[in-house]
Amino acid sequence: MIRFGTGGWRAQLCDEFTFLNIRKVAHAISAAVKENPDYGMTSPDYQSWLGEGKRSPVPVIVLGYDSRFLSEDFAHEVAAVFALDGIKTVLSASDVPTPAVAAAVLARRAVGGLMITASQSPAQINGIKWMSFWGGAATLDVTEDIERRIELLGAHAIKTMSLDRSLRESWIETADLRPGYFKQLSSLLDVKMIRRAGLKVAVDVMHGSARNHMRPFLEGLGVEVVGLHEQRDVLFGGRAPEPTPESLTELAQVVAKKKLSLGLACDGDGDRFGVLDAGGRWIPANEVLALALEHLVVNRGMKGKVARTVMTSHFVDAVAKSYGLEARETPVGFKFIGDLLRTGQFVLGGEESGGLSIRGHVPNKDGLLACLLMLELVACERKPLSVVRDRLFKRVGPFYNTREDFTMSRPREIQELEERLRVRPPLELAGGSVWRIDQSDGFKFILRDGSWLGLRSSGMEPVFRLYAEAHDSKKLAALVDAGKKLLQGRL
Repeated sequence: MIRFGTGGWRAQLCDEFTFLNIRKVAHAISAAVKENPDYGMTSPDYQSWLGEGKRSPVPVIVLGYDSRFLSEDFAHEVAAVFALDGIKTVLSASDVPTPAVAAAVLARRAVGGLMITASQSPAQINGIKWMSFWGGAATLDVTEDIERRIELLGAHAIKTMSLDRSLRESWIETADLRPGYFKQLSSLLDVKMIRRAGLKVAVDVMHGSARNHMRPFLEGLGVEVVGLHEQRDVLFGGRAPEPTPESLTELAQVVAKKKLSLGLACDGDGDRFGVLDAGGRWIPANEVLALALEHLVVNRGMKGKVARTVMTSHFVDAVAKSYGLEARETPVGFKFIGDLLRTGQFVLGGEESGGLSIRGHVPNKDGLLACLLMLELVACERKPLSVVRDRLFKRVGPFYNTREDFTMSRPREIQELEERLRVRPPLELAGGSVWRIDQSDGFKFILRDGSWLGLRSSGMEPVFRLYAEAHDSKKLAALVDAGKKLLQGRL
């Protein structure tokens, strides 16, 4: 059964992720964009977005792919389906970050964008991300419509157009998406200030699709770059392409040994970030979000609301409040953040898993942009990120947080746990009374002192996630211990 989670549809290669199934997904998407009156090519919002004099009877979809095994072949198969369905495809000339596809959707006034990627998942997984015409991840109503259309197809075989014919009749246009994406990124930065700073950094693209983007863009800004893992490796060096402290040990060593200003990393499709400070010290995503907001408000003079997902640190809320800005909480998944960003009212949106975007950019998470904002912050402040972070802690108070993942051994174990938490929620945790329980996405137990414990299912794999935050490390440890007992049924 094909289902779109918070990061699109993902499945095991050669098991569920097959050429047959991606043809079905592509055909369902083409039908949806042509027929759905709410978000398709005939919707008032899309027609308004196109503008007068720009309306075309032929819908256009931007199509990209990451550096995984067979990703380019899957992309060509999708384009072949679209061609026979009467949809023109702008196909990336090479593997490309997801945010570059999103930027191309906006630049070309496309009806949507499709990315063949499984983001930070292991090499044996691949997937599809669908972006609506506003450049953000498809919302729930959109993906549910696509899922229904896939189910109705059943075992129906999906036909495709031959490559020769699709090229001859101009159904497929191959394009280099880098120039437009680089231009968009440059418009969001103080390029002159970065050039003057003369920074030296290391970059780890983890064999992913930021490999032809991150270092070239930085070097174009006059930054001296040490590049790591830039060659294509469909096995990602034997580990999942996710920028975590454990997977970035080599990057940390390079930053420390060469005395560089920063270590910057992106995941498999360039939409998540990893940041190391001078000395190779890990800066958690929750802190990067707060640092980015501080930088945008203080150094760039930007104002607006702030959006974060429910399991993201309240650190960013505290920074927002200190400047009189409103903070909004959403369910987990950047599509909810993106839906707010596209209103133009929000200066920044982010999530604890390494997703960030800002006003004026695509309403989709962009790992390269997050890294560039940290670079710009260091160029502006002329101080390590940890110094700016400590300054924030002194002003708004310290925030200690963590996330741990627990794999469930039995298929029904997650359902049983969720039912138990609904029926018998804890009223006391870590020596404090539970003040409020938020069940908008999982379970978030908030204590009166502002500390909290979060528990939620991954939704894409048999994993239950534990989140916790407190104002001191001792309370954080007590919350984590309580969370583990809840997961084990001992509390």
